[in-house]
Amino acid sequence: MSSRFLPTVIITSMLRVKDLRAPSVLWLTVGGSGFLRPAPGTWGSLAGLGLWWLLLKGLSPLHQLLVVTVYSGVSWFLCERLVEQRRIKDEPQIVADEVAGLWLALVFIPSSGPWPWLALGLFRFFDIVKPGPIGWLDRNVHSGLGIMLDDLAAGLLTGLTLALAALILAWGL
Repeated sequence: MSSRFLPTVIITSMLRVKDLRAPSVLWLTVGGSGFLRPAPGTWGSLAGLGLWWLLLKGLSPLHQLLVVTVYSGVSWFLCERLVEQRRIKDEPQIVADEVAGLWLALVFIPSSGPWPWLALGLFRFFDIVKPGPIGWLDRNVHSGLGIMLDDLAAGLLTGLTLALAALILAWGL
């Protein structure tokens, strides 16, 4: 029988809650928050905001940026390995990219008042809509780097936008 008549097998290995036993899955799903439905990216971002509030809020922007850089690097490495091992793409359960992007946004803005909540909302907007270069990165950069990069770009755009808004408000314009 010719192979052209055989069905094509597509390997999809979605992550499951039982996979949380693997430290890399626990990390990439941010303690399992990526398994919450609906909108796992929003749940992951909320988890990231909570972790930022508990662990990073009191740090200087430079120290926060250092943590974001290390966290992003570890997440990228773990994403690369998971993508290769399981032949997956950007699974919705992987939310370490949302955490990294939100944390990057929070580096640029005041840590009090409504600013962190505004960052969460604007970051989710940019992450979902994917305007301009964020969408290009999402479509053209693949594997673990692609999983991380579009969210870091959304975080950077969020942080710069809100930093500009904070400056305008401070100047009374």
